[in-house]
Amino acid sequence: MTTLIKIAFRNVGRNKRRTAFCLTAVGIAVFFIAVFSSFRDGQLKSVYEIMQSFELGHVKVVTARFEEENEYMPVQYPVASGPENPGGKNWKDLSASIGEIPGVKAVFPRITAIATLQESTIKHAILRGIMIEEEKQFHHFNLVNRDDGIVEGRYPAPGANECAVGYVFAKKSGLGIGDKLPLKTISAQFSDKMWSPVITGIFNYEYYKADEQYIIVDYDRLQRLLVLDEGAQQLIIYADKAELSSAVAASVRNMLGEDNIVTEWRDNRWVALFSSNLVTDKIIGSVFLIVASFLIINTVMMIVHERIKEIGMMGSLGMSRGEIITVFFFESIFLAGLGALAGTVLGAIVSGIGQYFPLRLLEQYGSSINEAPMSTALFLVFSVKRLFQAWLMGVAIASAFTLFPSLKSALVEPVEALRR
Repeated sequence: MTTLIKIAFRNVGRNKRRTAFCLTAVGIAVFFIAVFSSFRDGQLKSVYEIMQSFELGHVKVVTARFEEENEYMPVQYPVASGPENPGGKNWKDLSASIGEIPGVKAVFPRITAIATLQESTIKHAILRGIMIEEEKQFHHFNLVNRDDGIVEGRYPAPGANECAVGYVFAKKSGLGIGDKLPLKTISAQFSDKMWSPVITGIFNYEYYKADEQYIIVDYDRLQRLLVLDEGAQQLIIYADKAELSSAVAASVRNMLGEDNIVTEWRDNRWVALFSSNLVTDKIIGSVFLIVASFLIINTVMMIVHERIKEIGMMGSLGMSRGEIITVFFFESIFLAGLGALAGTVLGAIVSGIGQYFPLRLLEQYGSSINEAPMSTALFLVFSVKRLFQAWLMGVAIASAFTLFPSLKSALVEPVEALRR
């Protein structure tokens, strides 16, 4: 067997043009698979980060009534915890209790309400009441630069009649730092609340929905404006690790009872949708390799045709059909392995560089990506595991497709081969 493998390895270098053709075919296929996997991982990572940072945290708590009417973003249903906290009037005590659950790292209250703008080309927006300073220290708002996202001015001060808006919102409305933003919203008592916060900051989160629709205000200020007293419309919970979210969600459900809806981030429909596409992505990757493998089949069949007399000589010298098959099969494996390695190395270089330089290509699509939790930047993720999988797929599939021409080489009769 060792001798046969040596013969196969030497045959790889005998015809450099033929070898280069095979290596290129497999290398290009594996390169696209490696880069495609890197892009796919980057896309998933950005979706996960958006959902965790802006929408759900690791676990989100709202009342059952809020969940039924969530499209209207009602504020009259503060989070409750059953007998221990009827009506949910004090979110601080409730969050302190949740914070004692093993695995919980932080609990933040949030308010999301619809705002009707009075003097703007944009008619509706989303008021987001958050504890700005606390959340800034816990996670990044900008997904690309890994910072708080402010590109001009500053975030509103605690308790002040101030707000920050996205750069897309500012551009469309023609407003800037120092301008007032007259708006109307509905309080927990179903009364109209007129408010004119001053714009103190403009942000760019690389998340089009936020950059176009969000008006960020201080949580305490919005809580008073909407007459929520000490209640919280939503509680956003972060675990020590995202993997602990299921256990944390189960503990929170046991604490709060059936009057509240506890949602783990992985249960979100967008997360499930993007995650479910992994099978499709693998099929697409396999198509690349299959196309390249057909090139290898043609090349190996050319090898058989060009070396027909050599095959006859090998048979006349006593090599069995199984040994001839082994030589050609290992030669094909070497070609597949080297080509896959070249494609993997090139893919590693591209993904390694690309993870530090996300491409801002989706801003031009604007509202067409507004509903999906997608960043306006395209991310690549360098992963040794994905690169190894791409190489392994290249070797396995390309080698498997060489069985046919390898078997064909053994069917040539030595006498007939020498006669040609």
